[in-house]
Amino acid sequence: MSLSQSKDILQNTAYSILFTISIAHLLNDTMQSVIPAIYPIIKEKFNFTFTQIGLINLMFQLTASILQPVVGFYTDKNPKPFSLSMGMVFTLAGLVILAFAQDFHVILLAVAIIGMGSSIFHPESSRVAQLASGGKKGLAQSIFQVGGYAGGAIGPLLAALIIVPHGQLYINWFTLIAFAGIIILFQVGKWYRRQLVFLQRINPGQFVSEAHPYVSKRKVAFAVGILLVLIFSKYFYMAGMTSYFTFYLIEKFHVSIQHSQLYLFAFLAAVAGGTVIGGYVGDIIGRKYVIWASILGAAPFALILPHANLVWTIILAVIIGLIISSAFSAILVYATELMPGRVGMIAGLFFGFAFGMGGIGSAVLGSIADHTSIEYVFHLCAFLPLLGIITGFLPDVEQGKRTKN
Repeated sequence: MSLSQSKDILQNTAYSILFTISIAHLLNDTMQSVIPAIYPIIKEKFNFTFTQIGLINLMFQLTASILQPVVGFYTDKNPKPFSLSMGMVFTLAGLVILAFAQDFHVILLAVAIIGMGSSIFHPESSRVAQLASGGKKGLAQSIFQVGGYAGGAIGPLLAALIIVPHGQLYINWFTLIAFAGIIILFQVGKWYRRQLVFLQRINPGQFVSEAHPYVSKRKVAFAVGILLVLIFSKYFYMAGMTSYFTFYLIEKFHVSIQHSQLYLFAFLAAVAGGTVIGGYVGDIIGRKYVIWASILGAAPFALILPHANLVWTIILAVIIGLIISSAFSAILVYATELMPGRVGMIAGLFFGFAFGMGGIGSAVLGSIADHTSIEYVFHLCAFLPLLGIITGFLPDVEQGKRTKN
Protein backbone atom coordinates (compact mmCIF):
# COMPACT_ATOMS: atom_id res chain seq x y z
CA MET A 1 0.00 0.00 0.00
CA SER A 2 1.31 3.46 -0.96
CA LEU A 3 2.00 6.33 1.44
CA SER A 4 -0.91 8.38 0.02
CA GLN A 5 -3.31 5.46 0.49
CA SER A 6 -2.19 5.10 4.11
CA LYS A 7 -2.87 8.82 4.69
CA ASP A 8 -6.33 8.54 3.12
CA ILE A 9 -7.21 5.66 5.45
CA LEU A 10 -6.11 7.61 8.53
CA GLN A 11 -7.89 10.82 7.49
CA ASN A 12 -11.28 9.17 6.97
CA THR A 13 -13.64 8.79 9.90
CA ALA A 14 -14.03 5.05 10.52
CA TYR A 15 -17.60 5.05 11.79
CA SER A 16 -17.79 1.25 11.80
CA ILE A 17 -14.87 1.11 14.25
CA LEU A 18 -16.26 3.98 16.32
CA PHE A 19 -19.61 2.24 16.72
CA THR A 20 -17.91 -1.10 17.37
CA ILE A 21 -15.68 0.32 20.12
CA SER A 22 -18.74 2.13 21.49
CA ILE A 23 -20.59 -1.19 21.66
CA ALA A 24 -17.59 -2.68 23.45
CA HIS A 25 -17.70 0.26 25.86
CA LEU A 26 -21.40 -0.44 26.36
CA LEU A 27 -20.67 -4.08 27.22
CA ASN A 28 -17.79 -3.12 29.52
CA ASP A 29 -19.77 -0.51 31.45
CA THR A 30 -22.89 -2.70 31.59
CA MET A 31 -20.84 -5.19 33.59
CA GLN A 32 -19.14 -2.45 35.61
CA SER A 33 -22.51 -0.92 36.54
CA VAL A 34 -23.72 -4.20 38.00
CA ILE A 35 -21.64 -3.37 41.07
CA PRO A 36 -23.51 -0.23 42.25
CA ALA A 37 -26.80 -1.74 41.03
CA ILE A 38 -26.54 -4.63 43.52
CA TYR A 39 -25.65 -2.46 46.52
CA PRO A 40 -29.20 -2.58 47.94
CA ILE A 41 -29.20 -6.39 47.56
CA ILE A 42 -25.88 -7.08 49.28
CA LYS A 43 -26.55 -4.44 51.94
CA GLU A 44 -29.73 -6.24 52.93
CA LYS A 45 -28.32 -9.78 52.49
CA PHE A 46 -25.11 -9.25 54.49
CA ASN A 47 -26.38 -6.43 56.74
CA PHE A 48 -23.67 -4.05 55.51
CA THR A 49 -23.49 -0.43 56.69
CA PHE A 50 -23.40 2.50 54.28
CA THR A 51 -19.72 2.83 55.17
CA GLN A 52 -19.06 -0.74 53.99
CA ILE A 53 -20.99 -0.06 50.78
CA GLY A 54 -18.84 3.04 50.30
CA LEU A 55 -15.65 1.01 50.88
CA ILE A 56 -16.71 -1.57 48.29
CA ASN A 57 -17.28 1.21 45.79
CA LEU A 58 -13.98 2.83 46.80
CA MET A 59 -12.07 -0.41 46.13
CA PHE A 60 -13.76 -0.77 42.75
CA GLN A 61 -13.15 2.82 41.71
CA LEU A 62 -9.56 2.97 42.93
CA THR A 63 -8.49 -0.18 41.07
CA ALA A 64 -10.35 1.20 38.05
CA SER A 65 -8.36 4.42 38.35
CA ILE A 66 -4.85 4.01 39.78
CA LEU A 67 -3.63 1.74 36.98
CA GLN A 68 -5.10 3.77 34.13
CA PRO A 69 -2.45 6.52 33.85
CA VAL A 70 0.28 3.87 34.16
CA VAL A 71 -1.28 1.78 31.39
CA GLY A 72 -1.78 4.89 29.25
CA PHE A 73 1.78 6.15 29.78
CA TYR A 74 3.20 2.78 28.75
CA THR A 75 0.95 2.29 25.72
CA ASP A 76 1.65 5.80 24.39
CA LYS A 77 5.09 4.48 23.48
CA ASN A 78 4.25 0.76 23.27
CA PRO A 79 0.68 0.34 21.96
CA LYS A 80 -0.87 -3.05 22.77
CA PRO A 81 -3.86 -3.65 20.46
CA PHE A 82 -4.90 -6.93 22.07
CA SER A 83 -4.80 -5.61 25.63
CA LEU A 84 -8.39 -4.49 24.97
CA SER A 85 -9.71 -8.05 24.98
CA MET A 86 -7.45 -8.91 27.94
CA GLY A 87 -9.22 -6.26 30.01
CA MET A 88 -12.49 -8.10 29.40
CA VAL A 89 -10.91 -11.32 30.69
CA PHE A 90 -10.26 -9.60 34.04
CA THR A 91 -13.84 -8.36 34.17
CA LEU A 92 -15.17 -11.85 33.46
CA ALA A 93 -13.09 -13.34 36.29
CA GLY A 94 -14.26 -10.65 38.72
CA LEU A 95 -17.93 -11.26 37.90
CA VAL A 96 -17.62 -14.98 38.58
CA ILE A 97 -16.02 -14.32 41.98
CA LEU A 98 -18.67 -11.69 42.81
CA ALA A 99 -21.50 -14.10 41.99
CA PHE A 100 -20.26 -16.63 44.56
CA ALA A 101 -18.87 -14.22 47.20
CA GLN A 102 -20.22 -14.72 50.72
CA ASP A 103 -17.82 -12.46 52.60
CA PHE A 104 -17.05 -8.74 52.65
CA HIS A 105 -13.37 -9.29 51.80
CA VAL A 106 -14.14 -11.62 48.88
CA ILE A 107 -16.52 -9.00 47.52
CA LEU A 108 -13.68 -6.46 47.78
CA LEU A 109 -11.42 -8.82 45.82
CA ALA A 110 -14.06 -9.35 43.13
CA VAL A 111 -14.72 -5.66 42.54
CA ALA A 112 -10.95 -4.98 42.53
CA ILE A 113 -10.46 -7.45 39.67
CA ILE A 114 -13.38 -5.94 37.75
CA GLY A 115 -11.83 -2.51 38.30
CA MET A 116 -8.51 -3.74 36.90
CA GLY A 117 -10.31 -4.81 33.74
CA SER A 118 -11.61 -1.28 33.34
CA SER A 119 -8.11 0.16 33.86
CA ILE A 120 -6.79 -1.91 30.98
CA PHE A 121 -9.75 -1.18 28.69
CA HIS A 122 -10.12 2.61 28.76
CA PRO A 123 -6.74 4.13 27.75
CA GLU A 124 -6.26 1.99 24.63
CA SER A 125 -9.92 2.19 23.60
CA SER A 126 -9.73 6.00 23.79
CA ARG A 127 -6.75 5.88 21.44
CA VAL A 128 -8.75 3.67 19.07
CA ALA A 129 -11.53 6.29 19.08
CA GLN A 130 -9.05 9.05 18.16
CA LEU A 131 -7.42 6.92 15.45
CA ALA A 132 -10.85 6.30 13.95
CA SER A 133 -11.99 9.94 14.28
CA GLY A 134 -10.66 11.28 10.98
CA GLY A 135 -10.13 14.60 12.79
CA LYS A 136 -13.63 14.71 14.35
CA LYS A 137 -12.23 14.09 17.82
CA GLY A 138 -15.14 15.45 19.84
CA LEU A 139 -17.71 13.44 17.91
CA ALA A 140 -15.54 10.32 18.04
CA GLN A 141 -15.01 10.60 21.79
CA SER A 142 -18.73 11.16 22.31
CA ILE A 143 -19.66 8.11 20.24
CA PHE A 144 -17.22 6.11 22.34
CA GLN A 145 -18.47 7.66 25.58
CA VAL A 146 -22.16 7.21 24.82
CA GLY A 147 -21.58 3.47 24.71
CA GLY A 148 -20.21 3.63 28.23
CA TYR A 149 -23.06 5.74 29.52
CA ALA A 150 -25.60 3.51 27.78
CA GLY A 151 -24.00 0.51 29.42
CA GLY A 152 -24.11 2.30 32.75
CA ALA A 153 -27.84 2.83 32.24
CA ILE A 154 -28.59 -0.69 31.01
CA GLY A 155 -26.67 -2.38 33.84
CA PRO A 156 -29.04 -1.31 36.65
CA LEU A 157 -32.04 -2.15 34.45
CA LEU A 158 -30.72 -5.67 33.79
CA ALA A 159 -29.87 -5.99 37.48
CA ALA A 160 -33.46 -5.06 38.35
CA LEU A 161 -34.81 -7.65 35.92
CA ILE A 162 -32.31 -10.47 36.52
CA ILE A 163 -30.46 -10.14 39.83
CA VAL A 164 -33.02 -8.48 42.13
CA PRO A 165 -35.73 -11.15 41.64
CA HIS A 166 -33.37 -14.16 41.61
CA GLY A 167 -30.39 -13.24 43.76
CA GLN A 168 -26.63 -12.73 43.72
CA LEU A 169 -25.82 -15.97 41.88
CA TYR A 170 -27.51 -14.64 38.75
CA ILE A 171 -24.61 -12.22 38.28
CA ASN A 172 -23.13 -15.15 36.33
CA TRP A 173 -25.45 -14.35 33.42
CA PHE A 174 -23.40 -11.20 32.84
CA THR A 175 -20.37 -13.33 31.98
CA LEU A 176 -22.04 -13.92 28.60
CA ILE A 177 -21.59 -10.19 27.98
CA ALA A 178 -17.90 -10.51 28.87
CA PHE A 179 -17.44 -13.32 26.35
CA ALA A 180 -19.09 -11.18 23.65
CA GLY A 181 -16.81 -8.26 24.57
CA ILE A 182 -13.68 -10.41 24.29
CA ILE A 183 -14.64 -11.49 20.76
CA ILE A 184 -15.54 -7.94 19.61
CA LEU A 185 -12.39 -6.38 21.06
CA PHE A 186 -10.18 -9.03 19.49
CA GLN A 187 -11.50 -7.91 16.10
CA VAL A 188 -10.96 -4.23 17.02
CA GLY A 189 -7.43 -5.15 18.06
CA LYS A 190 -6.69 -6.48 14.58
CA TRP A 191 -7.89 -3.18 13.01
CA TYR A 192 -5.87 -1.21 15.58
CA ARG A 193 -2.74 -3.20 14.71
CA ARG A 194 -3.16 -2.31 11.00
CA GLN A 195 -3.56 1.39 11.87
CA LEU A 196 -0.31 1.32 13.81
CA VAL A 197 1.45 0.05 10.70
CA PHE A 198 0.00 2.94 8.66
CA LEU A 199 1.00 5.46 11.36
CA GLN A 200 4.57 4.24 11.55
CA ARG A 201 4.82 4.40 7.77
CA ILE A 202 3.63 8.04 7.68
CA ASN A 203 5.22 9.32 10.89
CA PRO A 204 7.73 7.09 12.71
CA GLY A 205 7.73 9.49 15.68
CA GLN A 206 3.95 9.33 16.12
CA PHE A 207 4.13 8.09 19.71
CA VAL A 208 6.76 10.56 20.94
CA SER A 209 5.23 12.88 23.53
CA GLU A 210 5.18 16.57 22.71
CA ALA A 211 3.95 19.79 24.30
CA HIS A 212 1.24 22.00 22.86
CA PRO A 213 2.83 24.39 20.34
CA TYR A 214 0.60 27.36 21.22
CA VAL A 215 0.25 27.15 25.00
CA SER A 216 3.16 27.31 27.44
CA LYS A 217 3.92 24.32 29.66
CA ARG A 218 3.02 26.38 32.72
CA LYS A 219 -0.41 27.19 31.30
CA VAL A 220 -0.88 23.57 30.27
CA ALA A 221 -0.21 22.43 33.85
CA PHE A 222 -2.58 25.11 35.20
CA ALA A 223 -5.30 24.10 32.72
CA VAL A 224 -4.93 20.41 33.60
CA GLY A 225 -5.32 21.36 37.28
CA ILE A 226 -8.56 23.20 36.52
CA LEU A 227 -9.85 20.26 34.49
CA LEU A 228 -9.14 17.91 37.39
CA VAL A 229 -11.10 20.17 39.76
CA LEU A 230 -14.00 20.07 37.29
CA ILE A 231 -13.74 16.28 37.14
CA PHE A 232 -13.86 16.28 40.94
CA SER A 233 -17.07 18.33 41.04
CA LYS A 234 -18.75 16.30 38.31
CA TYR A 235 -17.85 12.85 39.61
CA PHE A 236 -18.44 13.57 43.29
CA TYR A 237 -21.93 14.61 42.26
CA MET A 238 -22.30 11.60 39.96
CA ALA A 239 -21.14 9.33 42.82
CA GLY A 240 -24.01 10.60 44.92
CA MET A 241 -26.47 9.89 42.13
CA THR A 242 -25.20 6.50 40.96
CA SER A 243 -24.47 5.03 44.40
CA TYR A 244 -27.19 6.58 46.56
CA PHE A 245 -30.03 7.82 44.34
CA THR A 246 -31.86 4.50 44.82
CA PHE A 247 -31.46 4.75 48.61
CA TYR A 248 -32.61 8.39 48.49
CA LEU A 249 -35.78 7.47 46.62
CA ILE A 250 -36.48 4.50 48.90
CA GLU A 251 -35.94 6.51 52.09
CA LYS A 252 -37.70 9.73 51.10
CA PHE A 253 -40.51 8.47 48.87
CA HIS A 254 -40.77 4.80 50.01
CA VAL A 255 -40.51 3.38 46.50
CA SER A 256 -39.60 -0.29 45.96
CA ILE A 257 -36.08 -1.44 45.09
CA GLN A 258 -37.14 -2.34 41.55
CA HIS A 259 -38.82 1.05 40.99
CA SER A 260 -35.77 2.84 42.36
CA GLN A 261 -33.60 0.94 39.85
CA LEU A 262 -35.88 2.03 37.03
CA TYR A 263 -35.61 5.66 38.13
CA LEU A 264 -31.82 5.30 38.28
CA PHE A 265 -32.02 3.92 34.73
CA ALA A 266 -33.89 7.08 33.67
CA PHE A 267 -31.10 9.26 35.05
CA LEU A 268 -28.33 7.16 33.48
CA ALA A 269 -30.17 7.01 30.15
CA ALA A 270 -30.28 10.81 30.17
CA VAL A 271 -26.54 10.83 30.87
CA ALA A 272 -26.03 8.62 27.81
CA GLY A 273 -28.22 10.86 25.66
CA GLY A 274 -26.45 14.07 26.62
CA THR A 275 -22.99 12.71 25.86
CA VAL A 276 -23.20 12.80 22.06
CA ILE A 277 -24.53 16.35 22.11
CA GLY A 278 -21.51 17.61 24.07
CA GLY A 279 -18.93 16.09 21.73
CA TYR A 280 -20.70 17.21 18.57
CA VAL A 281 -21.25 20.76 19.81
CA GLY A 282 -17.68 20.92 21.13
CA ASP A 283 -16.33 20.25 17.61
CA ILE A 284 -18.35 23.25 16.40
CA ILE A 285 -18.13 25.93 19.10
CA GLY A 286 -15.12 24.77 21.14
CA ARG A 287 -14.63 22.47 24.13
CA LYS A 288 -14.27 25.23 26.71
CA TYR A 289 -17.79 26.53 26.22
CA VAL A 290 -19.29 23.06 26.40
CA ILE A 291 -17.43 22.35 29.65
CA TRP A 292 -18.66 25.62 31.14
CA ALA A 293 -22.30 25.10 30.12
CA SER A 294 -22.30 21.46 31.17
CA ILE A 295 -21.10 21.65 34.77
CA LEU A 296 -22.22 25.14 35.81
CA GLY A 297 -25.44 24.73 33.83
CA ALA A 298 -26.47 21.75 35.95
CA ALA A 299 -26.17 23.78 39.19
CA PRO A 300 -29.69 25.35 39.32
CA PHE A 301 -31.38 21.99 38.80
CA ALA A 302 -29.10 20.25 41.33
CA LEU A 303 -29.96 22.89 43.93
CA ILE A 304 -33.71 22.41 43.39
CA LEU A 305 -33.72 18.59 43.35
CA PRO A 306 -33.54 17.96 47.16
CA HIS A 307 -36.69 20.07 47.63
CA ALA A 308 -38.82 18.41 44.93
CA ASN A 309 -41.55 15.77 45.12
CA LEU A 310 -41.10 12.35 43.50
CA VAL A 311 -42.27 13.32 40.01
CA TRP A 312 -40.14 16.46 39.89
CA THR A 313 -37.19 14.61 41.42
CA ILE A 314 -37.19 12.21 38.46
CA ILE A 315 -37.67 15.05 35.96
CA LEU A 316 -34.86 17.11 37.49
CA ALA A 317 -32.57 14.05 37.62
CA VAL A 318 -33.11 13.51 33.89
CA ILE A 319 -32.39 17.18 33.14
CA ILE A 320 -29.23 17.10 35.27
CA GLY A 321 -28.12 13.91 33.53
CA LEU A 322 -28.59 15.46 30.08
CA ILE A 323 -26.64 18.61 30.97
CA ILE A 324 -23.79 17.34 33.11
CA SER A 325 -22.97 14.37 30.85
CA SER A 326 -21.68 16.52 28.00
CA ALA A 327 -18.64 17.63 30.02
CA PHE A 328 -16.38 14.58 30.05
CA SER A 329 -15.88 14.12 26.30
CA ALA A 330 -15.14 17.83 25.95
CA ILE A 331 -12.72 17.74 28.91
CA LEU A 332 -10.87 14.72 27.57
CA VAL A 333 -10.49 16.05 24.01
CA TYR A 334 -9.52 19.50 25.34
CA ALA A 335 -6.79 17.87 27.46
CA THR A 336 -5.45 15.77 24.56
CA GLU A 337 -5.26 18.95 22.45
CA LEU A 338 -3.22 20.57 25.22
CA MET A 339 -0.83 17.58 25.30
CA PRO A 340 -0.75 16.01 21.82
CA GLY A 341 1.08 12.72 21.55
CA ARG A 342 -0.03 11.64 25.03
CA VAL A 343 -3.51 10.34 24.29
CA GLY A 344 -3.12 7.16 26.34
CA MET A 345 -1.67 8.90 29.39
CA ILE A 346 -4.29 11.68 29.28
CA ALA A 347 -7.13 9.21 28.79
CA GLY A 348 -5.77 7.08 31.63
CA LEU A 349 -5.29 10.09 33.90
CA PHE A 350 -8.75 11.54 33.34
CA PHE A 351 -10.66 8.26 33.28
CA GLY A 352 -8.67 7.15 36.30
CA PHE A 353 -9.16 10.41 38.18
CA ALA A 354 -12.87 10.35 37.35
CA PHE A 355 -13.25 6.81 38.67
CA GLY A 356 -11.09 7.61 41.69
CA MET A 357 -13.16 10.66 42.55
CA GLY A 358 -16.29 8.61 42.11
CA GLY A 359 -14.94 5.99 44.52
CA ILE A 360 -13.73 8.48 47.12
CA GLY A 361 -16.97 10.41 46.74
CA SER A 362 -18.99 7.27 47.31
CA ALA A 363 -17.02 6.37 50.44
CA VAL A 364 -17.15 9.89 51.87
CA LEU A 365 -20.83 10.35 51.09
CA GLY A 366 -21.63 6.91 52.52
CA SER A 367 -19.92 7.82 55.77
CA ILE A 368 -21.78 11.15 55.89
CA ALA A 369 -25.06 9.30 55.25
CA ASP A 370 -24.35 6.93 58.18
CA HIS A 371 -23.80 9.91 60.51
CA THR A 372 -26.61 12.10 59.16
CA SER A 373 -29.03 10.93 56.45
CA ILE A 374 -29.23 10.25 52.71
CA GLU A 375 -31.33 13.39 52.30
CA TYR A 376 -28.58 15.49 53.88
CA VAL A 377 -26.09 14.02 51.39
CA PHE A 378 -28.21 15.24 48.48
CA HIS A 379 -28.53 18.71 50.00
CA LEU A 380 -24.73 18.79 50.32
CA CYS A 381 -24.01 17.52 46.80
CA ALA A 382 -26.30 20.11 45.26
CA PHE A 383 -23.56 22.77 45.58
CA LEU A 384 -20.85 20.81 43.72
CA PRO A 385 -21.77 21.89 40.15
CA LEU A 386 -21.17 25.52 41.18
CA LEU A 387 -17.44 24.77 40.83
CA GLY A 388 -18.03 24.89 37.08
CA ILE A 389 -17.48 28.64 37.27
CA ILE A 390 -13.69 28.12 37.24
CA THR A 391 -13.91 26.98 33.60
CA GLY A 392 -13.47 30.65 32.75
CA PHE A 393 -9.77 30.37 33.67
CA LEU A 394 -9.05 27.77 30.97
CA PRO A 395 -6.95 29.02 28.03
CA ASP A 396 -8.67 29.19 24.65
CA VAL A 397 -6.74 26.62 22.60
CA GLU A 398 -8.37 27.57 19.29
CA GLN A 399 -7.72 31.25 19.93
CA GLY A 400 -4.11 30.43 20.69
CA LYS A 401 -3.80 28.79 17.29
CA ARG A 402 -5.36 31.71 15.49
CA THR A 403 -3.08 34.17 17.23
CA LYS A 404 0.02 32.16 16.45
CA ASN A 405 -0.94 31.83 12.83
